Amino acid sequence: MTAPQDLAQSAIYRHPSDSLFGRVLPRLLHAVQWTWLRRALSRRWPMPALLSDVRDVVYVSWWVDVRHAPPPPPSHHYVVHEGRTPYTILSYRHGHFGPALAGPLRALMPSPRQSNWRWYLRRDDDPEGTPVVLFDRNVMDQLTCVAGARAFSDAMQPHLSARFAHVLDADGAGHTLIESGQGSAPALHLRWQAAAGWSVAGWSAAFGGDAALLRFLTCQDEAIARTCDHRWASTRIALPVAVDTLQPLCLSGELQCPRLQAMGVALESGLAFRLPRVPFRVVSERLL
Repeated sequence: MTAPQDLAQSAIYRHPSDSLFGRVLPRLLHAVQWTWLRRALSRRWPMPALLSDVRDVVYVSWWVDVRHAPPPPPSHHYVVHEGRTPYTILSYRHGHFGPALAGPLRALMPSPRQSNWRWYLRRDDDPEGTPVVLFDRNVMDQLTCVAGARAFSDAMQPHLSARFAHVLDADGAGHTLIESGQGSAPALHLRWQAAAGWSVAGWSAAFGGDAALLRFLTCQDEAIARTCDHRWASTRIALPVAVDTLQPLCLSGELQCPRLQAMGVALESGLAFRLPRVPFRVVSERLL
C-alpha cells in the first residue's frame, strides 16, 4: 500500500479545459502575492458570515481502511472502528449562497451544485465531542463560485467540474454525475432509489445506535481543509440538521468513484440517505 498523498496536492486547481484561459486561471488563483494580501486583510477584517438555503442533500458513506487516510491536522485524530474510518460524499444544491449581510438581496446570489467529500476527525482534547470534518475534495459547477471561493477563502478550495448533474425524481430516485474533463475535479457517478427502511448493519454498533450514527454523519460545527501551501484552515459552520427528517435511500445500478475504488471500497456497500433541506451558515474562518 502506497503512502496517502498530502491533501495539499489535491487542493491544487486544474481547469477542465486546456484553453488559454484554462492555463492562466490556475496561476491567478494560486498567486502567492494575493494569498499573502488576503490573509493579512482577513486578520483585520474577518470574512463575513455566509448563508445558503441548501436542498436535496444526498449523503453516501462508506467504511475505508484508515491506512488510506491522509495525515490528519495537528491535535486531531481519525474516528476509527476495527481499522476503518468513515468517508462521506454529500451532494446538494445551494439556495442563493451569499453574505448574510445582503439580506433580501441574497435572492440575487447564485445557487450552485456542490459535492463535498470528507473524512471525520475528533479533537485530541475532546475525544467524545462533536466530530470535525476534514475536507478531502470539493466540487462546484459554476466558475464564478469556484474562483470566488478560492480567491477569498483558505478553507473552501473547490474544483470546477466539466459536467455536474444532481437529479432527484418525485419518487425519491435520482443520480449524481460529476465529470472531470481535463481538470482536477474528481469523477463520480452514483444512482439511488428510495428505500422502505433503514439498513444500517455494520454502522450502528460503531456509534451506539441508529440516531447517534445519523447525528455523527450530519451534525458538525467545524470543517478543516489543507491549503495548497501546506497550511491548515478551519471554518466554523452552523448546520441544524433534524435527524428525524432524513430519508433512507438504496444505491443501485452502475456506480463509479475512482477515488474510492482505488482505496478498495465496494461502492454498493454505501449507506445512503437524503436530507430534503437545511439552512447552512458559514460563521467564520481562520488558519490553524
